[in-house]
Amino acid sequence: MPATNDPHELSPAELTWHRVSPRYVTVRVLNRVVATVIWTAIASVPVLLALLGVWDGGVQWWLWLPPAVVLVWGVVQLCLTPRRVRAIGYAQAPTELWLRKGLFFRTVTVVPYGRMQYVEISTGPVLNAFGLASLTLHTASASTDAVLPGLPREEADRLREQLTERGEAHMVGL
Repeated sequence: MPATNDPHELSPAELTWHRVSPRYVTVRVLNRVVATVIWTAIASVPVLLALLGVWDGGVQWWLWLPPAVVLVWGVVQLCLTPRRVRAIGYAQAPTELWLRKGLFFRTVTVVPYGRMQYVEISTGPVLNAFGLASLTLHTASASTDAVLPGLPREEADRLREQLTERGEAHMVGL
């Protein structure tokens, strides 16, 4: 595993990083909008009950606090989503696959090709509508399974085949 010279960088400089598809931003934004609307509606139930007269005393100012906090939190998360998606990436080294994610709390995962048991591609209705898929690398340890979301379907297929070939080649030497 190559060493890094920069103390702030979590990976070596000679790696070529690839980002996930820009269409994945739309998927994550849609997900965030739906979640924000649902949680804001749930937090607004006391206000609705007060407006309908179910609760005595009318609508107090503090009843608006939970939905306002949830809405503000959702908008902040929505604003951070494009940058978070741009932070997701992968790099192929000669003996391992590097995955990175995170905006404030960055994570770099290194999966040796010889330790991969199988590579799985998954997609759902929303990812499928945008022509995207998620690639999951399974290893012997359940805690080291790595997921690479938001890849174009063709890239996910190509990467699965390439990783499977490299895994078989590196496993022969074990």
